[in-house]
Amino acid sequence: MQVILLQRVAKLGQMGDVVNVKDGYGRNYLLPQGKALRASEANIKSFEAKKAQLEANNLETKKEAEAVGTKLDGQVFIVIRSASDAGALYGSVTARDAADAATASGFTVNRNQVVLDKPIKELGLHSVTVTLHPEVVVKIKMNVARSVEEAELQASGKSIQELAAEAEAAADFEIAELFDEMGAAAGDEELSR
Repeated sequence: MQVILLQRVAKLGQMGDVVNVKDGYGRNYLLPQGKALRASEANIKSFEAKKAQLEANNLETKKEAEAVGTKLDGQVFIVIRSASDAGALYGSVTARDAADAATASGFTVNRNQVVLDKPIKELGLHSVTVTLHPEVVVKIKMNVARSVEEAELQASGKSIQELAAEAEAAADFEIAELFDEMGAAAGDEELSR
């Protein structure tokens, strides 16, 4: 199927390009989303007539996206989830969760704009891509933690595994100290006899 692109589509082409796509991709995605028109004589003439206005609209939305992108780029959003002691989440953080966290912080981000390579399934800091416009892409960070205090510790650079190791070492030290005190007390009793 040949289509005329009404906007830039990643890995396909720029606005105004006539490209060949698989029938299903064109029929089920590009045409309903308003990203393309079938490449017929009438549609090509119609596109040429509207081209200036489409380019102006695209430029305007790109400028708006760039303005939002400069504020959004590099932001860190905290997501609180329950997890095991090893740091594995009971579930996962999805694109919808990332969009909701950004929206709660005052940014307008749709879940379709969030690009996750794979679902986030462990605690920690994770980089997430947000596509605000086909030509404007920014990175945000998701700080996934069990509590706000834990998120602050993670933001300072400590991982959950390091914190667990420190807590375990402190507990081992306290136990060893307790046994040393008990041993010393037992040794004192034997000496007094």
